[in-house]
Amino acid sequence: METVRLSNGVMMPMEGFGVFQIPEEACEKVVKDAISTGYRMIDTASSYQNEKAVGRAIQSCGIPREELFITTKAYIQQMGYEKTREAFRESLDNLGLTYLDLYLIHMPFGDYYGSWRALEELYQEGKVRAIGVCNFLPDRLLDLCYNARVLPQINQIERHPHYQRAKDLSLMRELKVQPEAWAPFAEGLKGMFAEPILAGIAKKHGRTPAQVILRWNVQQGVIVIPKTVHKERMKENLDIWDFSLDDEDMEKISSLDKGCPSMLDTRKISEIRRVYDYLNNPILTSL
Repeated sequence: METVRLSNGVMMPMEGFGVFQIPEEACEKVVKDAISTGYRMIDTASSYQNEKAVGRAIQSCGIPREELFITTKAYIQQMGYEKTREAFRESLDNLGLTYLDLYLIHMPFGDYYGSWRALEELYQEGKVRAIGVCNFLPDRLLDLCYNARVLPQINQIERHPHYQRAKDLSLMRELKVQPEAWAPFAEGLKGMFAEPILAGIAKKHGRTPAQVILRWNVQQGVIVIPKTVHKERMKENLDIWDFSLDDEDMEKISSLDKGCPSMLDTRKISEIRRVYDYLNNPILTSL
């Protein structure tokens, strides 16, 4: 497993395991399977409602805490300085941990500036080793960086062959913000796994399209957090470190870019309504 050095010097694995949409009752076993397979980075969030299961897996997996890299996130209803401080405490309790490796603002909505002040303090207090954001488009990321005392070390974004975001990655490199790809397969939407180009490259290297997609990301310096509940898929997704894509492969994959999200567009009114409705927010019932 390769690692990357964040802007603050913290070493982070280039591949981890995501638990989005894995229900609480199944999550403990799935995370233990992932850790036993070789994953050392686990990515959860308060909104996933499975932090307690992740915590139980961490406590019983037999791997020393310092060898694990644990991420969680504060969601929209937890934005604002005091709310985020409290959300952090709740997440630590749920996970049964004394510190986090990475804490993220989950969405660019609400009082995320107040939340960022809270994250800066938690970082300076040594309660979290790195801090960052999710789903921040270039304009919001740059604005936050201009107004932050501690710059975000991570921006976790939707990024896959159908949404390659070259300009976004260029800005992140300029700002020294490490990109991390959630849903690197876009959950198979828009025919991702049926792409002939990916199938051809996979055949050339004796791999699967999923392995090609993950390798394409990490080869460009993008961290990946694939999700699966199947142990064989966990092994497959982790088995990407003994081959490389060549320039011809990379050029072919670049032709698959559709230039738009497959899963989340934070500039669309309907999407903003959707992520707020996820909370059953009563403010929206009159709109």
